[in-house]
Amino acid sequence: MKPHDFRKLIKRLGDLNPAQVQDAEARITELRRRTEAITEIESRGRASGRCPHCQCSDREKWGRTRTNIQRYRCLGCGRTFTGRTGSEIQNLHRPDLFLEVVKDMLGDRPPSSIRQLSRLLGLNKYTVWRWRMIILRALSGASSSAFAGIVEADETFQRESRKGSREWVRYQQNKGSHPKPPRRRWYEYGKKGIPMMRGLSRWQLPILTVADRSGARRFQLVSGRSNGTIHMALAPILAPDSVLCTDGMKAYAAFAQASSIEHFVIKTKPGQKTASATHHIQNINNLHSRYETFIKPFRGPASKYLEGYLQWFIARIGKVPPGDVLRAV
Repeated sequence: MKPHDFRKLIKRLGDLNPAQVQDAEARITELRRRTEAITEIESRGRASGRCPHCQCSDREKWGRTRTNIQRYRCLGCGRTFTGRTGSEIQNLHRPDLFLEVVKDMLGDRPPSSIRQLSRLLGLNKYTVWRWRMIILRALSGASSSAFAGIVEADETFQRESRKGSREWVRYQQNKGSHPKPPRRRWYEYGKKGIPMMRGLSRWQLPILTVADRSGARRFQLVSGRSNGTIHMALAPILAPDSVLCTDGMKAYAAFAQASSIEHFVIKTKPGQKTASATHHIQNINNLHSRYETFIKPFRGPASKYLEGYLQWFIARIGKVPPGDVLRAV
C-alpha cells in the first residue's frame, strides 16, 4: 500500500461503527499474528545464508510463497528455498497458528488442552497434537548441561503410563501371537482382589532433578537409582569443585566419594541437625512442587513422551521466547 493510501485509511477509521471496529480489530490481530510468524521464519532464512540443498552461499531473491514468505533462488544449483526449507514445518500452511501453539505452551498462563486449542484456532485436534510433538522435539536441549558451586540433587517420580498403547487389544485379539502385557489397565486397579498401586512400585519412573544457585536446572529421566546410574547421570555435568547437597540416598554419597566432591547430606526428619543454612535442597523441592502443578492437568502423559514433557517444563520456567523455538524447529 502506498503511503498516501495508508493515510487515507487511517483517517477513515473514525467513521467505523462499533461492530466494524470489532471486525477491524479481529482482522488486524490475525494480520499481526501472520506477520510475526513470517518475520521469525525470514530472520532464520537471512541468518543461514546458505542453500539447504547444496550449501552454496550465493543466492538471489525469488518472489514470495503463497504464505507471503520470502523465497530465494540458489545461484549454484538453481533450486529455490525459504527460511523453513528442510525443517519439520517446511510444508506448514499456517505458520502463524503454529506460533500461537508455541506461545500457548510457553506463556505465563497454564497451557491449554489439545481440544481447547483446536477449538480456539479452528484446527483439527490431531493437527494440534502433531504440532505439539514437533515443538517438544525442538525443546530437547532446554535442560542445563553444566553445574557448579552449590549443586542440589534429588529425585521425583512419575507413574509409568502406556496411554494410547494397543497392547491389550492385540493380546485379546490374538493371544497366540502377542504376549500378555505385564501391567493391568488403569481402571482394573481397585477392583475386587486387585489392590491399588501405592508407594514406589516398579511402575514409578525416577526423574533425577539437579539445580545450582546460578539458575541452571535439569530434569532427566533415569532407569533407576543405583550407584552406577546416578554416577553416569551426574559425572558429565558437575564441575570438580562443586558442593553437592542431597538427601540420604546412598548412591549420592557413593558418587561424591568416587568423584572427590564435597557432599552434604540434608536431614529430613524433625529434630535432625543440618550442616548450615546455606546447604539445603529447597530449590529442588520448589521445582518438584511446580512440576506436580504443571503435569497434573495432563493426567499422566504416555511415558514414551515423558522426556519431552520434562524439557517443556524446564523451558516454561526458564521463560524461553517462542520465537527462539520457532527458529529451532
